[in-house]
Amino acid sequence: MSDSLHIPVRRLPEPSALLELIKPVTWFPPMWAFLCGVVSAGVSPLAHWPAVVLGLILAGPVVCGMSQAANDWCDRHVDAVNEPNRPIPSGRIPGRWGLWVALAMTLAALGLGWLLGPWGFGATVAACAAAWAYSAEPVRLKRSGWWGPGLVGLSYEGLPWFTGAAVLAGGLPGFEVVTLAALYAFGAHGIMTLNDFKALEGDRLYGVRSLPVTMGPDAAARLACTVMGVAQALVIAMLLVWGRPWHALAVAVLLLLQVRAMRTLLSDPKGRAPWYNGAGVTLYVAGMLVSAFAVRNLEVM
Repeated sequence: MSDSLHIPVRRLPEPSALLELIKPVTWFPPMWAFLCGVVSAGVSPLAHWPAVVLGLILAGPVVCGMSQAANDWCDRHVDAVNEPNRPIPSGRIPGRWGLWVALAMTLAALGLGWLLGPWGFGATVAACAAAWAYSAEPVRLKRSGWWGPGLVGLSYEGLPWFTGAAVLAGGLPGFEVVTLAALYAFGAHGIMTLNDFKALEGDRLYGVRSLPVTMGPDAAARLACTVMGVAQALVIAMLLVWGRPWHALAVAVLLLLQVRAMRTLLSDPKGRAPWYNGAGVTLYVAGMLVSAFAVRNLEVM
């Protein structure tokens, strides 16, 4: 055979592919939620800046990056259909390198979490366990359109918020902080359902029962919008109960703007889902920060 026909087999991953594997664009939601937890704790972030910086790095590049590597490894067959140019199915990360990266980052996450004290370490253990439970067999909760998005919403929004507040406060956050973290995590189920639209074909082929697969794009999009809207309506109600009418009004305005964007989304759910994940979700997370400031130094129970 001519040497010109010889195709060398890559043994080491491309550096750019490693960065692509851990998807920096996905780091923002958990880092933002951790920041909301810091704000809601009622403690000066400047007085605890090392913990704040470490928590942001842990929530984004390390834990979220690890979860992306683990998901890509466990999803390599699905990605060969949905996104064949991804680092693993394309061969730019060869062999079992994707698995080794995910495992190494899991150990790094646990080590950094230990530095944040018992609350930070406990939250890191929970986040790592959730990442592997979502992607890996035999659990692989992403096969369920109900449990999968719920677990990701909890891990991306609720758990980092709780962790930021607990680390700065040095203990269990107050009722209002836990309530907001839980409500925004619940609403994030809708965001994660919309995120599943990009993998519709591969999910059908490999038996991943996401809501866009089982319900169809139109019904799944309507459910996602309802979940996001109900969660924020409950946040508005709680802010009014807690005597924060101006903050409640700000969240209500952000919700009304989302409703307008939702109408555009529902006109073409599959085509408009990526657009909404940029426009509508930005309004959603803005409401998170408004709510965090609302409960800062607020005592309700």
